Amino acid sequence: MEMTSEIMKPLAVLAAWTMVMWVWMYITRIPAMSAAKLDADELVKQGGKTLDELLPANIQWKAHNYNHLHEAPTVFYAVALALAVMGQGNGLNATLAWAYVGLRIVHSLVQATVNKVMVRFLIFALSSLVLMALVLHTVLAAFAA
Repeated sequence: MEMTSEIMKPLAVLAAWTMVMWVWMYITRIPAMSAAKLDADELVKQGGKTLDELLPANIQWKAHNYNHLHEAPTVFYAVALALAVMGQGNGLNATLAWAYVGLRIVHSLVQATVNKVMVRFLIFALSSLVLMALVLHTVLAAFAA
């Protein structure tokens, strides 16, 4: 008998993707800061300008996406864990979870590379609809007992 809910796989992939974005952010940001001759300690002391003002936008897109992966996906993590605990993490819910993770990865790639806002918005909206379905399924499962 399998003890692991299928929904744990997309959860693990999204967590791993978040770390990929962390690495991508720093392997682009640190060289850009060096090229701009920015001293992080001096920036903190000055308290004025942000990296958004001092670094090229395409460098900061990775940082913005990394931050975005700590917003709506936190609801996904909670819902996926709740569904797994309630024994509802397989079948349709696992498929929805994979759809959510796939959309979030595509969103990351768009934001971190070409950053077309309307394309990002469409992908974000679709991922939000999938997340809403997962939240609804979680609420229904929680109150069905």
